[in-house]
Amino acid sequence: MHEFPGRRCFIETFPARIAPDIALAQPMQIALFQPDIAQNTGTILRLCACLGIAAHIIEPAGFPVSDRLFRRAGMDYLDHVSLIRHDSWAKFEDWRAAHGYRLLLFTTKAATDYRDFRYQTSDILLFGRESAGVTDAVVEAADARLVIPIKAGLRSLNVAMTAAMAAGEALRQIRNPQAR
Repeated sequence: MHEFPGRRCFIETFPARIAPDIALAQPMQIALFQPDIAQNTGTILRLCACLGIAAHIIEPAGFPVSDRLFRRAGMDYLDHVSLIRHDSWAKFEDWRAAHGYRLLLFTTKAATDYRDFRYQTSDILLFGRESAGVTDAVVEAADARLVIPIKAGLRSLNVAMTAAMAAGEALRQIRNPQAR
């Protein structure tokens, strides 16, 4: 457990064992697979804090959590977010399986439009590494692969923008199941 002096935030890293039973009251969760850019991670943590969504970082990250840029982007919101660090993909998968959460991968290589998908409160919205996305094992483990359509010829949206759009649509559906 990492503590930040003067903050109520906790960041827990799960070692070689399966994570302890953690009851998360949030309506859904966001997971970041090996994030590369501290500022994007900080922005997503701020989003999670503001929307009441739990956050997961699946390590290794491309920056130290104590990095100055990470703190600048998200530290003043960290006392308002439930943040769990998993030290590997395997540990995250063990934790997810133990809790029965559905995994939704957001990727430019998907065919299903994120607006056409039916979200559930037990969903984890997963976003890949900025530089390389996710591994084949992650793609295979996903219960669904979703895309945010963009203009032809353009590569992708920023991961923090993608997370905000995905969370917005998922929360809209969960709070109003008849709206789709």
